[in-house]
Amino acid sequence: MKLNKIFKWGMVLLILISVAILVWGFVAGFEANKVALPATNALLTWAAVMIGIALFCWIVIGLIVSIMNDPKSLIKMGVVLLVIAALCLVAFLLAKGNPVPGYTGPAVSAGMLKLTDTILILTAIAGVGAILSIIVGEIRLAIANKK
Repeated sequence: MKLNKIFKWGMVLLILISVAILVWGFVAGFEANKVALPATNALLTWAAVMIGIALFCWIVIGLIVSIMNDPKSLIKMGVVLLVIAALCLVAFLLAKGNPVPGYTGPAVSAGMLKLTDTILILTAIAGVGAILSIIVGEIRLAIANKK
């Protein structure tokens, strides 16, 4: 029960910090003549921190719970991590890294273009996977309700 209280208060603290930064952003203003203000930078940094905390909790707490409940589930977690790494590798290999036609902004390195294309491909894979999981889930639900 003590762990639930820690999670509850931790979540409340993170929500309060998020709301405080958001309110500060609205008070200070987010953009002036297309130049990012400190409020925008703080919001983006806080979003990155929140994503990092979420990933850390997902991996560490998932690891601890799976070890406590079923040590064999570590193999499943390892397989999932290998599949994710393989998807990232495939996306990186498929990424061309070509500049956008007609782009007249500052020069961007070939490595940055390759990473940007990799992220776009991973986003497309995640989107298609989400749509397929919704469709398959609904079909399975319809079949289960028919019986």
